[in-house]
Amino acid sequence: MPNKDNLFSEPLDQIAPFRFDQSVVDVFPDMIKRSVPGYPTIIAMTGVLAARYAQPNTHLYDLGCSLGASILSMRQQPLPDGCKIIGIDNSPSMIKRCQSVLDTDSNTTPVELSCADISNAEYENASVIVLNFTLQFLRPEGRDALIQKLVASLCPGGILVISEKVEFTEPTLDQLNIELHHEFKRRNGYSDLEVAQKRSAIENVLIRDSIETHRKRLLNGGCDSANVWFQCFNFASIVALKA
Repeated sequence: MPNKDNLFSEPLDQIAPFRFDQSVVDVFPDMIKRSVPGYPTIIAMTGVLAARYAQPNTHLYDLGCSLGASILSMRQQPLPDGCKIIGIDNSPSMIKRCQSVLDTDSNTTPVELSCADISNAEYENASVIVLNFTLQFLRPEGRDALIQKLVASLCPGGILVISEKVEFTEPTLDQLNIELHHEFKRRNGYSDLEVAQKRSAIENVLIRDSIETHRKRLLNGGCDSANVWFQCFNFASIVALKA
C-alpha cells in the first residue's frame, strides 16, 4: 500500500516551489495516481507503443523516469533482442528509489539509470523515447533544442511519446479544464486546501504548452507526424513518428 500524499494537507505559512525531493518520492505513487487523470492508461499504453516500435539492438529512453513506471511498462513487453532501456532523472532521490523498484522486477531487459539533466545528456541509436510529464518542468526556452536533439538520435521508424499537462488557447475552455481537473482531485480525496496549496507550489515550476505548440515543436524538430492518442481534461499524450 503506497504512502498517502498529505504533503499539503495542513495550512503552510510559506509555500515553497515544488521539488522532487525525498518527501515527494515517499508519496509519489499515490500523488500521481490521484492527481493525473488517465495516468494508469498512459503508462500501460507506453509499454504497448514500445513493443510496437522498439527495434533490435537499440536504446529505449525514459526521460524524467521518476520511480520507473514507464520503464517497467516497457520492460514487461516482448522487446526485440539487444534492446536496452535507459532511464534518466535529475532527482537523486528518485533515481535511488527507482533502482530499488527495478531490483524487485524479474523481467530481464537490461536497464541503465542515470542521475542527470536530460537537456545535457547524450542520446544515440534510439527507437523509443518517452517523456511522460517531464517536458513541462523544463524552462520553455530550452524545449525546442531538446526535442531536436532527441529526434536526431532516433532511428528511422522510431517514436517519441510525450505526455503533458496542457493549456488551451481559448481562456474559457482552459478554465473549464482546470476546474474539471481540480474536481478530479477532490473526488480522489484531496481537500480544497490541498488543491490550492499544491497549485501555488507548482505554479511557476510546471509551465504548460498547448497541444498545437507541442505538435509544431515535434514536426519542426524532425518528426514526420505527431498526433494525440490520449486526452482527459487538460492532460494529453502525443505519439510522434520519425519515418
